Amino acid sequence: MARAKKVVLRFPHRLVDKPIIYKLVKDYDLQFNILKASITPEKAGLLVLELSGNKKDYDDAMAFLTKAGVETQPLAQDVFRNEERCTHCGACVTICPFGAFSVDPATRRVEFQQAKCVACEVCIKACPPRAMEVRL
Repeated sequence: MARAKKVVLRFPHRLVDKPIIYKLVKDYDLQFNILKASITPEKAGLLVLELSGNKKDYDDAMAFLTKAGVETQPLAQDVFRNEERCTHCGACVTICPFGAFSVDPATRRVEFQQAKCVACEVCIKACPPRAMEVRL
């Protein structure tokens, strides 16, 4: 039975130039669709994939990724902004690797585009008033 799951993969810098995704296709017979990617040589990388395949191959592939040193996280959570706490300080704008935040030039208020968010949680750690939260 085929299954499709969205996952966030965080690569340490030592694995960024390795053929990890190739192995998911070749060794575990998985199909993938890249939803978001932020990979820079010599630095850590973040990849959001939709993976399809049978349950055993998927589970074996997740075990392979973990053993290789790739952090895996299901994309079954949402990051949202608590509007009552947000002070529109802009700390999230510069830290978000996917551009989910922008400043409205007319109002100087920070806009959050949830469709661009991949739930990497970087903004949660960077937000001084703790306005960014995770909803499971």
